[in-house]
Order: sequence, then C-alpha cells, then structure tokens
Amino acid sequence: MRGARASRGLVIGAPRSGAGKTTITLGLLAAFRQRGLAVRAAKSGPDYIDPGFLAAAAGAPCCNLDSWAMPPALLAGLLAQSGQDADLLLVESAMGLFDGAGSPGRSGAAADIAAAHGLPVLLVLDVSGQSQSAAAVARGFALHDPRVRVAGVVLNRVGSERHASQARTAIEATGLGVLGALPRDATLALPERHLGLVQAHEHDALAAHLARLAEAMARHVDLDAIAAIATALPGARPASVSTALPGAGPAPVALRPPGQRIALAEDAAFSFTYPHVLEGWRKGGASIHPFSPLADEAPPDGCDAAWLPGGYPELHAGALAAARNFQDGLRRFAATKPVHGECGGFMVLGTGLEDADGTRHAMTGLLGHATSFARRRLALGYREATLLEDGRVLRGHEFHYATISEPGNDAPWASFADATGKVLGPAGARRGLVSGSFFHAIAEAD
Repeated sequence: MRGARASRGLVIGAPRSGAGKTTITLGLLAAFRQRGLAVRAAKSGPDYIDPGFLAAAAGAPCCNLDSWAMPPALLAGLLAQSGQDADLLLVESAMGLFDGAGSPGRSGAAADIAAAHGLPVLLVLDVSGQSQSAAAVARGFALHDPRVRVAGVVLNRVGSERHASQARTAIEATGLGVLGALPRDATLALPERHLGLVQAHEHDALAAHLARLAEAMARHVDLDAIAAIATALPGARPASVSTALPGAGPAPVALRPPGQRIALAEDAAFSFTYPHVLEGWRKGGASIHPFSPLADEAPPDGCDAAWLPGGYPELHAGALAAARNFQDGLRRFAATKPVHGECGGFMVLGTGLEDADGTRHAMTGLLGHATSFARRRLALGYREATLLEDGRVLRGHEFHYATISEPGNDAPWASFADATGKVLGPAGARRGLVSGSFFHAIAEAD
C-alpha cells in the first residue's frame, strides 16, 4: 500500500455523536500504520481530547480544523500542513457530519471541509436497533448536499452476521458501498469523564488498546477499499517526496502571541492547548516555556507573558491551593507582566474554586470572581469575542460545567456573541495586567 502518488485524505463522519467515529478512526489509523503507511489525523471542530488519541494512533501530531472559527486561508493551510509527509490523512468529524452553526460553508461542520476541499466522506452508521432502515439514513446523507460526496459506509455495533447482511444489502441497493461491519464490542470503547474521553496520557494501556482496534479493523473492514476512496489533498506533500509542492506554504498565524517569551502552564490541571495556536506563536517569533503549577512551579524567569490554559483544575483544586510557590510566583509575575487564563486557567485566577463536593479552595485572587463546580451548568457553543481593551475580534468556543458563584467587581474582558451573531454581552474579567474568561480562542476573525 506504499508508493501513493500524492498525499490523500478523507473525512470520517456520522449522523450523530456516539456513533463510533473516534473508535473507527483510531482503528483505521493504527491498522494503516501497521501496514506501513505514513498516516496523519485531523479533528474537525473544537476538541482538545480526541486529538491526543488520534496523534497517538497516527504517531504524529493531530491538528484541529474549524470552518467557523478559522479564516479560510488558515483552514486551507492547516489542512495542507496536516497532510504533509503523509500517504493518508483521516479527518474525524465532530458530532454529526452536517452539524454546525452560522452560515453555510462557515458553519463549523465537517461537511464544510469535505465540500470546500473535495474530500470524500466515509460514513459511520451505528446500526444497533435497526437493519434495513440504515439504508434510508445512508441515502439521506448521500443526497443531502450535492457538494459533499459520501464515498462509502462502515457499519458499527452489528449484532450478528444476519444483521450485517440485512443492512448491507439495503444500503448497497442505494448505490453506496459498505466497506466494513464492526460487531458490538464494549471493550473497543474508550473511558469517559464529564468533558468527554479521558485524556490520552491518562489511558494506562493505550498501545494495547490501539493494537486491539487495529486487529478489529483488519478483520472486519476492507482497508484497501477505504484507502482507495481517499482523494488527493490540495497543497500537501506525499511521504515519498522530499520537496514541497507548489502552493504548500505555511499556514497563517492563528493567534498573535501574547509575548515573545511565553510562560505556559502545562500539566494535568492545564492541558487544553491547541497545537495550531502554539505553532502559530512560534511562527510569530515567540518561544514557549512550560511550567507546572501542580509541581508548585512559578512562571520561569525571563518570560514576558504567562498563559494559563483550560484543563481540569477542579480535579486538582486542593493541590493548586497548596502550591504556594506557584501562587506567590504568579502574583509577583502579574505585578509587571500580562497573565491570561482560559476557562480552567480563568478559574484559578479567581479568589476561590468550589469543587464537585462543595469544598472551597483558595485560588490566586488575581481576579475577583469565584467559581463553582458543585453548582454545575453546561455552557457549550461557538463564541466571537470582541476584546474591550483593543477591539480585536477572536473566534473560539466555550465548553464547561463550572459556574460563577461570586462575580467580583473587575471590568469585563470582552463582549461576546454566539455563532449566529446573537449578542450575549460582556463577560470575563480584567484587572491591571491580568485577564481571563471561560472562552477558548481558536483564531483571530477574518
């Protein structure tokens, strides 16, 4: 299967979340890699957790692609970059294939990427609780948008050979090929927590799990047929070519760096960073210097900005409250240099964090709010942020269960709108050189 003439790619989509896209994408990456292909992965939409698993399966970094949050030039550049030095790029959809927000073509749906860049779709159908009716779903997806080509179907959670045969026969009668049928097997699923899967580095036996997935794909899926439906990626370089193809320039910088030497909180409590943002900072001339608040480390000397990303501070609130060197060092840093916190980082910048058991833990107090994970409420969706300090417009998202238990009296950081343009109002906080909000930035708006 080596020797592809060009880097090729396809989108792996489904009608909904929970259909098995991640399991099948991981299995395909591992199986193709076992066959000697240079594989890469990308994740459509805002997601910090799945890319870690996809990167582990591919043996290479995984990038996010987002048609709503990213300007078209950035998206095209990142897609081409994702396929560099690869035989095959698999782009895993978030939610359902056509699920997004905003205007058509810039909705955030994986279908936008498939349509704009000519990538075929491998449709994953969870056929538990149905058989022939799966054909109507497959046909509906194939006909829904003429710009999107569904090139094949994989059945998931098949109950028996008869069940698979009934669904396969009905689907193939519509003209779509069924390229595999995976049986129901609870051991193929990955463990989850409140924001989705546990993170890849927390999975004790990830290599063995990926090997099991690869074996399942080799047994139940036509790998050659799936590789054959992939199409050439515009601007990407195949693994067998040593020089870049014309037009395969670097992707634009997504987010301007907050400083030239950036102290980045990085550990189990602060792990939600987008690789394309960090890479953009480096391309913008910045250097990144990780430190671990959980190890009671302060921002490194010589840095001129500190960034506290999201993660799971609520799971480590006691340790963060006891990390005196971290807290004191961050306060000293913030007296003369900018500090920004996203979501979990924003929670740690407040006066206190109430964990799921209702215990309050003292945080840094650099901002006046307090947050609670005991009073849970889901906030989820795309956000456009207009920064009140300089008018810059950023696009990104919120995804958290924490709530503001004490608002404090700091000035708001930004004015927010959702993906439809509905004004949500000012939120976040800023005081002196310190700022933060529940918002995760993906890119500057075009």
